[in-house]
Amino acid sequence: MKKAKDSELEDWGKANYKRADLGDLVRGKYAKRIRESTNVVVLDPQIAKAFPNDAAVNNALRGLIQSTRGAAKLSSKRKVSDKKRAA
Repeated sequence: MKKAKDSELEDWGKANYKRADLGDLVRGKYAKRIRESTNVVVLDPQIAKAFPNDAAVNNALRGLIQSTRGAAKLSSKRKVSDKKRAA
C-alpha cells in the first residue's frame, strides 16, 4: 500500500472549492435553536464557589423544592383547618 505524500494530503481540496461556492455566511444562524434546546444555567461566581460540582447544585435545588412543597402543603392544611373552625 502506497503512502500518500504530505503535499497531497495538505492540498487535496484547495483546488475544488472557492469561497463563492459556499454561499452567504450568517452569523449565529443556529444560535436560537441551540439556546432553546439546551438548559444551561450560568451561576454567579459567588454562588458557584459554594458548590464543588453539578451534583451538589442539583442536590441543593432538590432539597429546596422539597422544603417549599412541604411548606405549601402545611400552609394549605392550615387554611382548611382555619375555615373549619370559623364555620
